[in-house]
Amino acid sequence: MLFPVKSGKPVRTLVFATNNPHKAREVEQILGDGFEVKTLRDIGCFEEIEETEPTLEGNAILKAHYVKEKYGYDCFSEDTGLEVDALGGAPGVYTARYAGEEKSPEANIALLLKNLEGVEHRRARFRTVIALAMNGRELLLEGICEGHIAPEKRGSGGFGYDPVFVPDGFEQTFAELGDEVKNQISHRARATARLMEVLKD
Repeated sequence: MLFPVKSGKPVRTLVFATNNPHKAREVEQILGDGFEVKTLRDIGCFEEIEETEPTLEGNAILKAHYVKEKYGYDCFSEDTGLEVDALGGAPGVYTARYAGEEKSPEANIALLLKNLEGVEHRRARFRTVIALAMNGRELLLEGICEGHIAPEKRGSGGFGYDPVFVPDGFEQTFAELGDEVKNQISHRARATARLMEVLKD
């Protein structure tokens, strides 16, 4: 869909199957001025879409299908997992609810650091999978950011596990690097860049 904006240039409106305002803002910043990102609440979807699939790919597809079938919008959805080698790939698909269904970032980080106490090998990665349902077709796009888990929380920016994730090539956590840097190198930035390529085509 195209709508006029104040500058007089058209902007494409995309429905993002999420109610996480941090994720929506991050994706909108990455996409740039040509796009407006609407959340589930923006289109009148107030129900919780349960992530019942055992994989990131499955959950992303599930949410995109739900919005398309119930509301009729072309949309994209994503699922992101933090995969820690020393924990056998956990928390993985349970990243948001690692410490319980209340999905508390503070509790999730506390449990992660507790489970890594005394562990020297702290390699980890964020992996984002985007499912795009548009024009009668469905695509899966992936973005990965390698790094390691810091021994303690550092920084006040970002959200989720950002205070303990240090991306390769940096000494600071995502929370210390800030949005400008993070939005160039993150897992979501890489997946969203692939989404942009598809949208342009």
